[in-house]
Amino acid sequence: MIMQWILSKLCRMKMGKNEKRIQAILGDDNKCTLENTNRFCSYMLNHISFPILVTGIEDFLWEEPYVLGIWDEKEYEELKKTNPSYTDTFELQDIEPPYIREDITAKLKRVSDGRLFKIGLSWLRCNDKDCDAYTMLDDYSFWYKNN
Repeated sequence: MIMQWILSKLCRMKMGKNEKRIQAILGDDNKCTLENTNRFCSYMLNHISFPILVTGIEDFLWEEPYVLGIWDEKEYEELKKTNPSYTDTFELQDIEPPYIREDITAKLKRVSDGRLFKIGLSWLRCNDKDCDAYTMLDDYSFWYKNN
């Protein structure tokens, strides 16, 4: 019993700050499961005030061949008019629980033209590092992509 307690303390000392925050939300069993994703979603809905300005962490899946220079640049610029781009600024207006083992769904409004989109929350980051949501979105993306 004492040995388990010591090992538990040592593991927590080695954890990064975001891992400690994730454990505080999900507990010790923090694998990426539907139940834990729903728990993360509920936590964020109770602790985030919408809207929040966000942008992409990296190029969205549809953009990759264009960003890598494989496909046509002019076509990319045209498609960015009707599709969300990681370079856009969005208002995160709400989030929805996942389906099966899916990502939490982010409901977005593009600031430049008001177009509405839904994409995975793990692809987004808060623009304002001083915003409380910045850390939560960062922790969620870290957890979702690394589990």
